[in-house]
Amino acid sequence: MTTNDDRTMWERMKAGDPYIADDPRLEEENHRGRDLMAAYNATTSRQRPLRRHLLEELLASIGEDTELRSPLYVDYGSNISIGARTFANYGLVALDVATITIGNDVQIGPNVQLLTPTHPVEPEPRREKWESAQPITIGDNVWLGGGVIVCPGVTIGENTVVGAGSVVPKDLPANVVAVGNPARVVRSLD
Repeated sequence: MTTNDDRTMWERMKAGDPYIADDPRLEEENHRGRDLMAAYNATTSRQRPLRRHLLEELLASIGEDTELRSPLYVDYGSNISIGARTFANYGLVALDVATITIGNDVQIGPNVQLLTPTHPVEPEPRREKWESAQPITIGDNVWLGGGVIVCPGVTIGENTVVGAGSVVPKDLPANVVAVGNPARVVRSLD
């Protein structure tokens, strides 16, 4: 996967192109995100103003009356936008190499994973540490049950419910219930 591209690895990552995570800016942004994440995870539920401040520093944006229970795990944090009145239970993993957009009024169960990174299937570029990422979008009023895994590049339409333990490798439309591995639509909510 060698390239004559003169962009930095940070620029390649932000463009959604393959990159190697050896860029000084990538490292600094990752440290920044992990420091803020650790500070957030060290707070108590009684420290609401401090928790809110830390989330505003960590994330690209966060809506009013949104609650993220600790622990929260991110790569950068700065690629995550969360709407208003959203609730995420304990143990959300949001690996935000690409953007993660979470709508308003979303309910996220414990131990949900939103995974934007992906790696080459071919062994040599993977050995050379090439990687890339695809964005994830969660629509308004979605409910992700406990332990759901959302794979790179997935969009989940508004009002959709994803059953506990499901793995979502492909887009899900609005207004459905989906369950299983891989998640499949089992019911319409229209």
